[in-house]
Amino acid sequence: MQATTQARLVLVTGPSGAGRSTAINVLEDLGYEAIDNLPLSLVRRVTDPKVMQKPLAIGLDSRNRDFSTQGVVDLINDLSQKEDIKTDVLFLTCDLKVLLLRFSETRRRHPLAPAETPRVGIEREFDLLSPIQSLANVLIDTTELSPHELKKDLKRWFGFGEAHKLAVTIHSFSYKRGIPRGVDTLIDCRFLKNPYWDPSLRLENGTSAAVQNFLRQDARFAEFFSKTLDLIKYLLPACKAEGKSHLSIGFGCTGGQHRSVAVAELMREALAQSAWQVSIRHRELETKTI
Repeated sequence: MQATTQARLVLVTGPSGAGRSTAINVLEDLGYEAIDNLPLSLVRRVTDPKVMQKPLAIGLDSRNRDFSTQGVVDLINDLSQKEDIKTDVLFLTCDLKVLLLRFSETRRRHPLAPAETPRVGIEREFDLLSPIQSLANVLIDTTELSPHELKKDLKRWFGFGEAHKLAVTIHSFSYKRGIPRGVDTLIDCRFLKNPYWDPSLRLENGTSAAVQNFLRQDARFAEFFSKTLDLIKYLLPACKAEGKSHLSIGFGCTGGQHRSVAVAELMREALAQSAWQVSIRHRELETKTI
């Protein structure tokens, strides 16, 4: 089936207080039929393309009746296999300290810790949602976003019309933990000199200027990066012309901490300078912080 005839579905999830309800409302404003807190057992019924009359956004969180981590994981995997429906998993994340502040300001009880502190509930929810976050193909960190800024990001990702741009997600990952779900194009960075073996860089990661400068000193880096950038710039217009709304590019290395992270960061910067809409995910760094 042609991509242009696929039904469109967005599953929206993330920890309480990260902006999931706001995102559902924004998607409804963009023209999606929005359903929040639908029991998992009913999701497959409403996502049948034969009964979907418009794009659909479904909010999923720990308050859903019959919610379970494995149930959501199975649901995502099942929907992703369907050729007649395009499924995006939008995960809204937020820093723990900011979530605590939001619960303090609203004086709300956390749904997973109604008789305990919000911190207990937030940490429980992080644990519950971590496997689901790893399956998301659109990750938005709302820590420093206002509702207006979140709306702009969502419009870029999920809006309709000719002005909608191809969205690009760049992943860094460790080959030891396998290839991230949904990656379209893979680039192996393991041939580059490994900063891990430099004692002064071992505890750093690829987001630091020191690690990026170390890689730039590798005699193979400049040509590798230039040719990879040229390849991606060649692919992006072709993917857009083919009707794709999203392209996922993965950069992998041994540990997923240094080389892949640095190359991903530098590639995001280079593509953003060329006016491409780019988001980034560092899977192994995310795993360390949750």
